[in-house]
Amino acid sequence: MDFAHDTQVALVAAASLVNTATEDPDPLADRALFDAWLVEYPYTGEYLGTDDELASVRAVRARMRGLWDAPDRDATVTLVNDLLADARATPYLTRHDEWDWHLHVTPPEAPLAHRIGGEVAMAVVDLVRGDDLGRLRRCAGDGCDAVLVDLSRNRSKRFCDTGNCANRAHVAAYRARQAAG
Repeated sequence: MDFAHDTQVALVAAASLVNTATEDPDPLADRALFDAWLVEYPYTGEYLGTDDELASVRAVRARMRGLWDAPDRDATVTLVNDLLADARATPYLTRHDEWDWHLHVTPPEAPLAHRIGGEVAMAVVDLVRGDDLGRLRRCAGDGCDAVLVDLSRNRSKRFCDTGNCANRAHVAAYRARQAAG
């Protein structure tokens, strides 16, 4: 299934945000680190730069991790609906900057955590409706707790982008083959 560009961007940003909890230092530990994360994953609207805003983004990050931990589609739907309700989602089409028409679900003045949660929830709606929740995965790397979104055509992505997990797994497999042969 091909996904709209804004869906892909929201899913990749969600995985990155969830994975910040496993990074050292945690990009949500202070405002300067979070501001750097926002440069890579920007959201339209205002940033307050307050401790309360940062705390609310940390809280939505923890809830978003549940999208990868949900035991079944019904649990995912419940979480998506809760995120949409909290964001007071009112979808509308817009275009701005270099983006053509795409969907926003909250006004630009909505709290940042609501904008993040709402956009991620709408992206996951596409996965639920397309029976594609299997694209939300955990990294196959030994000892890695990171999450990933597999947007490949053949659904073959196994390793996260946060560490060096794929390279370590390939080197270990190569060394095992060399030792056996």
